[in-house]
Amino acid sequence: MKVTEIEGISEYVLDNGVRVLLFPDDSKEVVTVNMTIFVGSRHEGYGEAGMAHLLEHMLFKGTPTFPEVPKVLQDRGARFNGTTWLDRTNYYETLPASEENLRFALDLESDRLLNSFVRGEDLASEMTVVRNEFERGENSPIRVLMQRMQSAAYEWHNYGKSTIGNRSDIERVPVVKLRKFYRKYYRPDNVMVIVAGKFDPEFALNQIEETFGVLSNPEVPLDDTYTVEPPQDGERTVVLRRVGDVQYAGAGYHIPSGSHEDYPAMKTLVYVLGDEPSGRLYKEMVEKELASNVYTLAYGLSEPGLFMAIAEVPKDNSIELGRQTMIDTIEKSLSENPITEQEVERARQQILKERELQASDTDQIAVSLSDWAAQGDWRLYFLYRDRIEALTVEQVQAAAEKYFVPNNRTVGLFIPTEEAQRIEIPESPDLITLFKDYKGREAVAAGEQFDPSPLAIEDRTSRGDFVGGIRYAVLPKKTRGGSVTLIITLRFGTEQSLKGRVGAVELLGMLMSRGTDDMNYQEIQDELTRLRAELSVNSTIGLLQLQVKTKKEFLPEVTELVGKVLRKPRLEASELEVIRRQVVTSLQQSMNEPQALAPQSVRKRLAPYAPDHVLYVQSIDEQIDMYENVTIEEIRDLHDNFLGNHAGEIAVVGDFDMDELDRLGREQLADWTVSEPYVRVDREPHPEISGSIDVIETPDKANAFFFTSQHYELSDTSPEYSALVLGDYILGGGGLSSRLANRVRQQEGLSYGVRSSVSARAKDNRIDFTIYAITNPANREKLIRVIREEVDRLLDDGVTEDELEKAKEAYLQRNRVSRADDRSLASELLSTVFNDRTMEYYAEHEQQIQDATVESVNAALRKYVDPNKFVSAVAGDFANVKEDQ
Repeated sequence: MKVTEIEGISEYVLDNGVRVLLFPDDSKEVVTVNMTIFVGSRHEGYGEAGMAHLLEHMLFKGTPTFPEVPKVLQDRGARFNGTTWLDRTNYYETLPASEENLRFALDLESDRLLNSFVRGEDLASEMTVVRNEFERGENSPIRVLMQRMQSAAYEWHNYGKSTIGNRSDIERVPVVKLRKFYRKYYRPDNVMVIVAGKFDPEFALNQIEETFGVLSNPEVPLDDTYTVEPPQDGERTVVLRRVGDVQYAGAGYHIPSGSHEDYPAMKTLVYVLGDEPSGRLYKEMVEKELASNVYTLAYGLSEPGLFMAIAEVPKDNSIELGRQTMIDTIEKSLSENPITEQEVERARQQILKERELQASDTDQIAVSLSDWAAQGDWRLYFLYRDRIEALTVEQVQAAAEKYFVPNNRTVGLFIPTEEAQRIEIPESPDLITLFKDYKGREAVAAGEQFDPSPLAIEDRTSRGDFVGGIRYAVLPKKTRGGSVTLIITLRFGTEQSLKGRVGAVELLGMLMSRGTDDMNYQEIQDELTRLRAELSVNSTIGLLQLQVKTKKEFLPEVTELVGKVLRKPRLEASELEVIRRQVVTSLQQSMNEPQALAPQSVRKRLAPYAPDHVLYVQSIDEQIDMYENVTIEEIRDLHDNFLGNHAGEIAVVGDFDMDELDRLGREQLADWTVSEPYVRVDREPHPEISGSIDVIETPDKANAFFFTSQHYELSDTSPEYSALVLGDYILGGGGLSSRLANRVRQQEGLSYGVRSSVSARAKDNRIDFTIYAITNPANREKLIRVIREEVDRLLDDGVTEDELEKAKEAYLQRNRVSRADDRSLASELLSTVFNDRTMEYYAEHEQQIQDATVESVNAALRKYVDPNKFVSAVAGDFANVKEDQ
């Protein structure tokens, strides 16, 4: 039965209670199926902490019909995942659009809704994987602090429990209890199925009826939770003491649910307080050097949630001063200096910009709709937009004064109060009444159908010389909402001319985006918001890259702004200091981080350069020293004398007019010459490096990280490269269905994340092979041994015919899914320009993939992969390993 339709999205409900949303979009050559179960950590009872999340993992363990869920998804080239949050659990997959793939996805999701194994032997291995994920979170001081604050803020409500759960509950939960939880909540009348992308609505609805519509509900009805968190009647505090190099101060405040009329005001305050650079916390703390970064968020939940602000305070700064400044800014500043129309409008436009840019990706909207559905009704996605647009300064000010008060505050330190105060947080509104007459607006304009095969793409791509030494590849096409993605790469300098300038090069891109000759950082951000544009600029040795996403109607103005950023950046000393503090603080934070130290050790071994070489891999201390000594004069000299139109590439994909873009681009980039030449810095392979392993101690880190790599001298045009790609896909590049994932994660339960990868550097005739995994420090030796056993088994026994055929299909389908994304496609086109290729290279590579045989793959693996020459490192807290792990 059809319930309603709003802006191109139709809602149905089946006889058994299954809710259905259909969101057709023919402009994407993919289809997304999202199954949302309305159960999250909010629904867990005593001894069940983390059960919803653990169960999410278990639903990838198979059913009688689909015994290997990750494998069947991977074989179809799907991009897939599952996520658990406070109010819901999601399972989704994005596949190449076809009726067969849609039917498959619906068959899979309807089957594992009721028929998943949930076996004791699977729980034994997956428990340690989830525990490993828990330990990964324990490595992050900011995540732990936020969880502690959230726990302190909620005395009775389950929103105080983290979704990942409690370590003891994760380790000890009986499989019988997990099955009971599964049968209680995984039922047709507690699920929403969302289909988005390219599909026929009538066909999809029929398939949903045949898969989900035939399922039966348990006889016992499902009761909802009913605990209401009482008003907080006094400030609460929490102190976290752990090893680390960066301090954090936070403040949290209870706020209404996502469906309440006050929530848009609280979301607006996220930007008013935390935005960079306009936010009040940013100005009071970052610009005044009390903090390196500030973060703000407002949880939109089914029931009253939490607003939170966190400040990253360098270790040499006063944490007390940082905490008090944060509180004064949130509470006193908003009262003494009321919120302005400009602040609200800026926040409004940023929120709307993010929504409009997201609207070009139906798969993202599918997941977003499920989050709003978990808050009470998917139509909140549109009502929230309406409320944001209608929001007034007075409403935001009133909300700030109502909720940002001392006795509604949870912080990291104790601060006395003289007067008791209770803030009543309104309950969620009656959604039936709220949506009784709500109609929404017209649907967003859809894009055209698009064939993502390489030769079809090349047929539609225009290539040529732009200005100077800049070349282009552009692909005009109609996109949802008129979105367009542009990437510009400028190449500069030589190995000799960039010597001693590495720090300036690394900071150049970040600084260029923070002001032009006639616009400061704030004005640029406001202009990007007005133009519904995202802009990022980054730089590394010999390369500066600028990426933009916007809408067709704003492209002329965005192009003009890009020209200013490139040609006339302000390069202010004060902004350099802000960036420097952020970079240095981030590096200080990584000084004891396993996932930073292990790869750094390996990369240093594989880059045998002298300390004065531009490719020398520096230690963290060396990087900090380098960045602290960069001057604004060095950066200005680099921009003025090195950047120009003498070498580079441009790629554009989306809805644009070629003649207009050509005119605008030439206006911005013409007559931009500099004296310093460009000669690419080669990154040659080093297959001669002997094998080694570096063991790095990182005290008080519950999670360890293993990283290993080696180089091969090989062209990516060779059939051997394609064979290696397939061999790697089978070993560890294929996600959860790979050999490494099956053994390390599924069977042994040693790691939440383990992967391998093969990447090519075409101009260097170089291939990099890498394996990495996280684990508990106590499992270090076993992890390394098991990974080596799987590599040896692959080399000794080889791949099988069945593995190879499935890997081919999955790899090729994954490529199609990737090219359905405009940003990925633009990057691919940019790569073809730089490497003097066309998309025919990818067509030939994919033909080599198709032509690969068991013999050719095994021969390539045995020729190149040498476990005895793996350059490895493992970092973790090994000195304090407990025997009971």
